[in-house]
Amino acid sequence: MANVKEFYRAMDEWAPFETQMDFDNAGFLVGHGDAQVDKVLVALDITQEVVEEAEKLGCQLIVSHHPVIFHPAKAVTDETVTGRTLLALTEAKIAAICCHTNLDAAQDGVNDCLAQALGLQEIAQLHPDGVDRKGRTYGIGRVGLCHQPGMSAADYAERVKMLLGGAGVRYTDGGRPVRRVAVGGGSCGSMLADAVAMGCDTFVTADVKYDQFLEARAMGLNLMDAGHYATENVICAKMAQYLAGQFPQVTVLVSHRHKEAYACV
Repeated sequence: MANVKEFYRAMDEWAPFETQMDFDNAGFLVGHGDAQVDKVLVALDITQEVVEEAEKLGCQLIVSHHPVIFHPAKAVTDETVTGRTLLALTEAKIAAICCHTNLDAAQDGVNDCLAQALGLQEIAQLHPDGVDRKGRTYGIGRVGLCHQPGMSAADYAERVKMLLGGAGVRYTDGGRPVRRVAVGGGSCGSMLADAVAMGCDTFVTADVKYDQFLEARAMGLNLMDAGHYATENVICAKMAQYLAGQFPQVTVLVSHRHKEAYACV
């Protein structure tokens, strides 16, 4: 078996925690570092349902993308959602390691997985932010060539929904056929100018605001909101594969309880 801190170090080798954005709270957030682990659950978020799933499966550790503690916690009680989740983790003696913006930016991280899920070719970085301690360039977003250049925005939106299995895709048609696509897993609507600067005609991301749709259309950019969950959940299978390779003696599972948070009518 391995202990929790060894899992932390393994994730730090892939996506160094020092590369996380200033606002973030990625890292080893709950539990005992020396606790032994023989079963791990991977999930996009740590919810009470995910904790219940982990406990039922006999897992000692959950590795997630979104931090279970994001804003400073002034109290840990059963009177808040975060408090109930943290209490469930500690009472079940389940540790939590959360890899957020460091995993968004890392090579083979969230954005590479998203670009690959959409079948993009000749993938490159959208916005390089720096070089990590191993000399690897990291940054948010990717760009690539559409598998079938010339698709309409409407047809491509349908394809994005199908490939990501999301609840739906909101989009605005910038009036150009889809050829060069930028992707930003999660909330990357502020990166429209980066996509245009990289010669992209289409940008697939999530959590897009009304004014960003208007701005994109004025810029001649097809902007597609495929949902936060759908654009980031692509990383879970990759995390499980990586951890299973690093710790062959440990059972690594992907959550089946955690699903899209909303439905479309």
